[in-house]
Amino acid sequence: MKLIVSHPTLNANSKNLVNGLLKNKQLFKLFTAIAIFPGQLLYKLGDNSKLKDLKRRSLNSSWQSYTESKSFFEFGRLLSSKLKLRNLTRHEKGFFCIDRVYEKHDNWVANNLVKAKKNGISAVYAYEDGALSTFKKAKQLGLYCIYDLPIGYWKSARVLMQKEFDINPQWSSTLTGFNDSIDKLSKKDEELALADIIFVASSFTKKSLEEYPGELPEIKVVPYGFPEVQIEKKYQKLSNRKLKILFIGSLSQRKGLSYLFEAVKELGDTVELTIVGHKSVADCEELNLALEQHNWIPSLSHDEVLACMQEHDVFVFPSLFEGFGLVITEAMSQGVPVITTDRTAGPDLIEDGVDGWIVPAGSSIAIKEVLDKILETPEILEQFGLAAQNKARRRPWSVYGQEMADALSSFRD
Repeated sequence: MKLIVSHPTLNANSKNLVNGLLKNKQLFKLFTAIAIFPGQLLYKLGDNSKLKDLKRRSLNSSWQSYTESKSFFEFGRLLSSKLKLRNLTRHEKGFFCIDRVYEKHDNWVANNLVKAKKNGISAVYAYEDGALSTFKKAKQLGLYCIYDLPIGYWKSARVLMQKEFDINPQWSSTLTGFNDSIDKLSKKDEELALADIIFVASSFTKKSLEEYPGELPEIKVVPYGFPEVQIEKKYQKLSNRKLKILFIGSLSQRKGLSYLFEAVKELGDTVELTIVGHKSVADCEELNLALEQHNWIPSLSHDEVLACMQEHDVFVFPSLFEGFGLVITEAMSQGVPVITTDRTAGPDLIEDGVDGWIVPAGSSIAIKEVLDKILETPEILEQFGLAAQNKARRRPWSVYGQEMADALSSFRD
């Protein structure tokens, strides 16, 4: 099967999908917004400290002949964000908002499908919010529509998150996912309706699609890979010091933050908590008060995130609704055991009580019980951490890429 992959911004999972397809000679073209290759002027400009973000968009030179890019709206979004021109990036309305980036990209890919079919492609692979025009055109041309849903289904999110408005109203302002318009949500459903197969990265995401009102095609679960294990963690004894707990992610109640704060509060001065992430909103009083009581770091680079993980004893990711949770795999690759919920990829990655812990979502008591167990038997930190790191070694990103290529090959047959 020769196919087009469409993703305007590219992330770790889409890049490793492309790697797998290239290795197996299945990729016809990658369509993305910004593609910068070594030796190009934009790549060289990235040496300037003020323009270093450009290098984050650089791609392997072996991809160059397979890559098409059209960058006006994405460059506009990045520049507007840098200059804090918020009206230009306003949700769904701004001229350079992420919704506009995805829409323009989707239309551009759709307009290239006639030519691509003449060159022998049989399928298009597209992601949520950027697939509708592409899939409509693909159907007209008799091409397979392969859909990637990276986060859980929106209706399931609303059912589960609505409970938080009642339980924790003081955190409701951080639940910004409820800002999507009816038009945007209906387009998500149209994309699903057009798909010939759906790929998700966790069993939880697959389960969330049970809320979809119509019939769906086959849903394949292929978990993402782990970052390469490069450093052996040095485990420090817990005697005469506090247990160092880490959370990294968007500071929203969707991540279950209130339950983490409640659990830590119950443990008093036996623990210290570090929170890394941007506030989803500036005016949540409950969040702001909690951050004042703990170590808060608004932002870290990816390398700094990994280094920060190595400095902590346990990583807690209490998300209430998560398609995957890449920070789980990142922490495990650093030898840090993870406490996460049954509404993440945790159950697909972690053997509870062996190389990490799975707790019910929305339970500060369950989080505290695990932390109590660690405080009582601190030697399990090294035991679980080493087991987590060994699991990471067995499933690098290359395994994900190959599994995706194999799945797509079998779909063709």
